Amino acid sequence: MTMQYGQSQQSAGGGVPSEAEGRSRVGAALAAAARGAGDPWRVPDALCRACVRLLPVTGASVSLSGGRGIRVTWCASDQVAARLAELQYTVGEGPCQTALDQGAPVFAADLAGRRDTCRWPVFAHEAVGLGAAAVFSLPLGVTGIAIGTLDLYCDRPGALSEPDLRTALWVREAMTDALTELRPREEDWDTTSWVSASQADHTEVQQAVGMLMVQLDLDPEQALDRIRARAFAEGRTVSQLARRVLACGPGLR
Repeated sequence: MTMQYGQSQQSAGGGVPSEAEGRSRVGAALAAAARGAGDPWRVPDALCRACVRLLPVTGASVSLSGGRGIRVTWCASDQVAARLAELQYTVGEGPCQTALDQGAPVFAADLAGRRDTCRWPVFAHEAVGLGAAAVFSLPLGVTGIAIGTLDLYCDRPGALSEPDLRTALWVREAMTDALTELRPREEDWDTTSWVSASQADHTEVQQAVGMLMVQLDLDPEQALDRIRARAFAEGRTVSQLARRVLACGPGLR
């Protein structure tokens, strides 16, 4: 059951769980979610939904970073979470991008407030329109290298409490393990395909960027910015516009 916003995690004894208890509980919850998914292709989204059950948040998503500003959504707990992930990629700003740039967690506790609207004016405005009031982004990876982000959103403003933040960090570690180990626990579970399937969109964006670079004489950043701008203007995602570019040619002068 999802906790009410602001409710702290408790151990079986009624107090705040120890680090060992917390890590164990998070690991067990994610493992149970993976086993309960049945179909391996449903495991990523099941893991995101498990994150929501562990934390006082409305939704969660995981995005993978592929360099040169290119990202792909690996999983999402719900449609709003998926749209928020795509939105940050499309407009090129938001807590997710900042977390990747800084290699540290970034928290937007009130997207309608002055501080967050000044940091990410376009993202904040659009995110509020989608129903998000707060977004928390935590980079995934080891040794300071971010391979993606765990993005959490709430439908009302407010910061995570200290116990909930601690849990979020444990969840981040567990999700990083799921992405970096990529080893099937059972013979019929091809966990590598979880990431491989998501890379299809990533590859299409890279190909579209390359096409614009050649045909319009742009550098990689300019080409990606051109795709982002047109996608936002047309109400499409970057991945959707990349597929159109590949099918019909650039047409983005």
